[in-house]
Amino acid sequence: MIPVLPRRFGLRVLAAVLLAGAVATAGAAGPATWKRGIENQRQADLGDGTFLNPVLPGDHPDPSVLRDGEDYYLTVSSFDAYPGLPIWHSRDLVNWVPLGHAITRNVGSIWAPDLVKHEGRYYIYFAARRGGTEGQARSNWVVWADDIRGPWSEPVELGLGRYIDPGHAVGEDGRRYLFLSGGDYVPLSDDGLRVAGEPKHAYDGWRYPEDWDVEAYAQEGPKILRRGGWYYMVTAVGGTAGPPTGHMVIAARSRSIHGPWENSPYNPIVRTASRDEPWWSRGHATLVEGTDGRWWMVYHGYENGYWTLGRQTLLEPVEWTEDGWFVARGGDLGKPLPKPAGEVVGTPGMALSDDFDGDRLGPQWAFFAPGPDEYARLSFGGGAMTVRGKGRTPADSSPLTVTAGDKAYRFEVEMEIGPGAIGGALLFYNERLYAGVGSNGEQLVMHRYGQERPAGGLPPGRGGRLWLRVTNDRHIVTIHTSTDGRHWEKYPVQMEVSGYHHNVAGQFLALKPAIYAAGEGSVRFLRFGYRALDY
Repeated sequence: MIPVLPRRFGLRVLAAVLLAGAVATAGAAGPATWKRGIENQRQADLGDGTFLNPVLPGDHPDPSVLRDGEDYYLTVSSFDAYPGLPIWHSRDLVNWVPLGHAITRNVGSIWAPDLVKHEGRYYIYFAARRGGTEGQARSNWVVWADDIRGPWSEPVELGLGRYIDPGHAVGEDGRRYLFLSGGDYVPLSDDGLRVAGEPKHAYDGWRYPEDWDVEAYAQEGPKILRRGGWYYMVTAVGGTAGPPTGHMVIAARSRSIHGPWENSPYNPIVRTASRDEPWWSRGHATLVEGTDGRWWMVYHGYENGYWTLGRQTLLEPVEWTEDGWFVARGGDLGKPLPKPAGEVVGTPGMALSDDFDGDRLGPQWAFFAPGPDEYARLSFGGGAMTVRGKGRTPADSSPLTVTAGDKAYRFEVEMEIGPGAIGGALLFYNERLYAGVGSNGEQLVMHRYGQERPAGGLPPGRGGRLWLRVTNDRHIVTIHTSTDGRHWEKYPVQMEVSGYHHNVAGQFLALKPAIYAAGEGSVRFLRFGYRALDY
């Protein structure tokens, strides 16, 4: 249970209480159990020279990693969440600290970024789609910065609407190129901000056996590496959704950026061969050389039984063969692995709790599919974040979400609901699929299967003040309500949400804790408290 403390104690005291409990629990854990960090969240670094995947738990798909001297930087697909393109920093590839975001303006659902550095400037190339379905408008974009911490440029549209998953490369001629889905590539201008020619086909891919259970061929996510006189292309095939055994990593190489490309005899480099494995649909990799000369592969996968958490970032050691290829050497990713070299910088992970005592939106929050004036809905002061209502339900209110990375967790929301407003707490997947409870200050409304169901009144004389507690314990959702933050009443309906994921509702998202404000008035959020549960 989350300790209920008077508000004057603040989240710092609450965090200390939770951390003490986490330390006590970690000592009793078995060798393949995560350590616990901020808010009892699981932590990959086991503190004994080993780590246990995932290195970034929760929805961190399509990771792109850049080594820059002694530092590593990483970004992931952010899809409909804005601010988007989160930037993470590490010096050991295991302990990651957030730096900020590279984009705030909504250009569509963002995926498959490629983070690179060229002649002292940082670039992120990415695909984006408007409308939420494969058949609607899509394009490719780039943002750039002279400092990895920003400020980042406004997004620059590159076009190439036929393609997704741009991957930056520099050829033997010194020119810049983008490799694209389907094995095509296109030259870029010297500044990297526009296409400078027509796409050409370079690579036909590698074909897996016909009797394998996959979603679709889907050749995508090309990442280009140069080593020892060869260009290596690391690609994903098999589709990232559908069967747990679908996604995989393949490799090819060429002496020239223009080809011809020969397939690795060790393909597939990575693949989930059985649904009994701890990680499903593993793929979409970036290779990176560690500071001690060892090589690593960073990619994503679904945790066995937890599509709801989204695709999580995994780390696996790589070994180069005598014939100039590379193979994965991680073995069973459900067991600890020796850590890469490097120091731990800062406190890894991100706190999700918020007491809203700042003057801007906290880094843990992101709007779902925001409009152009979304940030104007927010105001801060008096120890609260006030959110002006939008729409009538969570579906059209652009909820604020956080990314949870644990199989079991609990969060509490304290709020004041103004006249005409509706506010609530959710587990939110997308505008068609969510669960939770909201209120207009007088009546409760249950959200289930992405639908609204009136759920009775509240005790008289309480005004618009309401506390909500949502517990997601391995897909079993229990809700409690309170009118004073001390005495809690269990909501009469529990829910099972294991089906709230991409294979049901599409869009490649995750089920996330969320708050929302709808209607004509405003909702003042005074506290959001998160804690991962032991399991």
